[in-house]
Amino acid sequence: MTSRKIEYWVIPPEADGEFAAHMEKVLDVYEKPYDAAAPVLCMDEQPVQLLKETRKPIPATPEHGKRIDYEYERAGTANIFMFTEPLAGWREVAVRERKTKVDWAVEMARLLEGRYAGCEKVVLVCDNLNTHKPACLYEAFEPEQARRIAERLEWHYTPKHGSWLNMAEIELSVLHRQCLDRRIESAEEMARQVDAWQEDRNEREVGVQWRFTTADARVKLHKLYPTI
Repeated sequence: MTSRKIEYWVIPPEADGEFAAHMEKVLDVYEKPYDAAAPVLCMDEQPVQLLKETRKPIPATPEHGKRIDYEYERAGTANIFMFTEPLAGWREVAVRERKTKVDWAVEMARLLEGRYAGCEKVVLVCDNLNTHKPACLYEAFEPEQARRIAERLEWHYTPKHGSWLNMAEIELSVLHRQCLDRRIESAEEMARQVDAWQEDRNEREVGVQWRFTTADARVKLHKLYPTI
């Protein structure tokens, strides 16, 4: 019997009006020109396994690369919150021990009252998890502060099975390839490495050239739309 390689994809539903509606709203946001008073901020999150070495690695030599033992010890998990402003070539990664509603709310407040304090509003693109809702702000802050933050956010949710529409997912993929493709044993060490990674990319203002539009979707992804 010939074995076939299995590839894992996020497979969208067919003929789904809700998917199409959310997708087009996000794609329309991406087509707008940069507006410093209302920047587009994409947000995503991901848990990361922390791994500790059980044997001291052997440093690299002219003859051999660095050698690491196959055996490792699990050291818990950390959670990464990725925030990226693609048109500005800016991103910020927060490493936290958990990913609760309050953790998310604290990170959003830090950005809205820090980097974006002078903006009229922030256009937020994120997935539709229950930890990414205006209600989360009320679980973390007094009503006045929660309302103040929530009213400055323009919410746009990617559809279920449509995570590819979130440009923060692209940044997460790059982060894993360039920074997290090694064993990191603590959240503190991960934060240090992530800080160096984002500082380099921000200095170079690495952006995302997103070219897929609503017009493209209606042609190339026509199966996603209900038949009238």
